[in-house]
Amino acid sequence: MSTSKGKDIVEGSSRSPTHDGGASDDRIQPQHQLPLSRYESQKKRDWNTFGQYLRNQRPPVPLSQCNSSHVLEFLRYLDQFGKTKVHSQGCLFFGQTEPPGPCTCPLKQAWGSLDALIGRLRAAYEENGGLPETNPFASGAIRVYLREVRDSQAKARGIPYKKKKKKRNLINNKANGDTATTSSLPALQ
Repeated sequence: MSTSKGKDIVEGSSRSPTHDGGASDDRIQPQHQLPLSRYESQKKRDWNTFGQYLRNQRPPVPLSQCNSSHVLEFLRYLDQFGKTKVHSQGCLFFGQTEPPGPCTCPLKQAWGSLDALIGRLRAAYEENGGLPETNPFASGAIRVYLREVRDSQAKARGIPYKKKKKKRNLINNKANGDTATTSSLPALQ
């Protein structure tokens, strides 16, 4: 009896074991590709959408000539499909977290959605042969644009954005080998 019979199944061999003493069938079965994760599916869809956007430009823009200005134009183009109400400074509801009524302010893409999109496109660019040094999604202009969108949306909704501070004490304690975090408990006598 063959000891590799179970191994073929575990390793995804294209040969299927049979019950006639270990002989195997020589017909090749189609290999099934694992379904993509949600992130990978979104990344692929976003990459295809961006590529279509570049092809629809007049004249079409080859990916090799794409730069941060094309990415910024793409992000602005996406605003027309947004679902987040962003109040303009002249709006009565500007700066209110929960406005009491409707207004005519535009819907835009939410900052978090744009930030995640840029992260996926940045990864897709490099996976599709782009060099990290020439990645238009990683440029400083994109970071500045995202920061401006975040700040303006937070201000329009009356939500102050505060950067989270790192917990230095926890990091320092772990570096020093201290694992006790019960220093605030009273001492037993």
